[in-house]
Amino acid sequence: MKQWIKIERIPGPLASAYEKATRLAIDIYYSKVAAEIVSEFEKGRILDLGTGPGYLPIEIVKRAEKVKITGIDLSRRLIRMARQNALKAGFADNLEFLVGNSASLRFDDASFDMVLSTGMLHSLKNPVKVFEEIYRVLRNGGQAWIYDPAKIALCIDRNKWRASLTKRERFYLWIYTSIRLLRPIKTYQRDQVVEMIRDIDFEIISIDEVTDEIRIRLRK
Repeated sequence: MKQWIKIERIPGPLASAYEKATRLAIDIYYSKVAAEIVSEFEKGRILDLGTGPGYLPIEIVKRAEKVKITGIDLSRRLIRMARQNALKAGFADNLEFLVGNSASLRFDDASFDMVLSTGMLHSLKNPVKVFEEIYRVLRNGGQAWIYDPAKIALCIDRNKWRASLTKRERFYLWIYTSIRLLRPIKTYQRDQVVEMIRDIDFEIISIDEVTDEIRIRLRK
């Protein structure tokens, strides 16, 4: 089986371009995901893996003031953006953003009621280790919701996004896109996910394959 090179973090020069894309996806993607989450989790602690500029956590706490969310990301620039966005939105007390690696979480066992991620699974070098860490930090009965790849690219107005980019951002985007053409995104299928968690004591709530996305819900 051919192994594709995995790039787990958004490269620094592309952080601002990525932020602009995710900002355009707030109303058409993140708000919908946030509503799904809040329909079952109105309070407690949530961990958002690969949080980027923090728009999903912000949308969640807008709808559920008793939720506390910690978001982690490998990109320092995106974490700085997330902290600034939380301050601007007025939810700094509910949100914490940290630089961190999902394969080596700096949290105690059973720290969270829920772990979520959007658009991260396909980029992981060691997804099994990440699932093990998710299981470790979840409380008994806690759930993990994973959307991958997030449908942001399909939702946003790409012409509007590209028009918002600076020349420098477009240049770095061209380089990055050229590299990605050599390693296309591979969406995992249900049987592959089941194999990943085979030795982890998760209960599978659902693993749904929809167009260009897989949605995974697990319970500890």
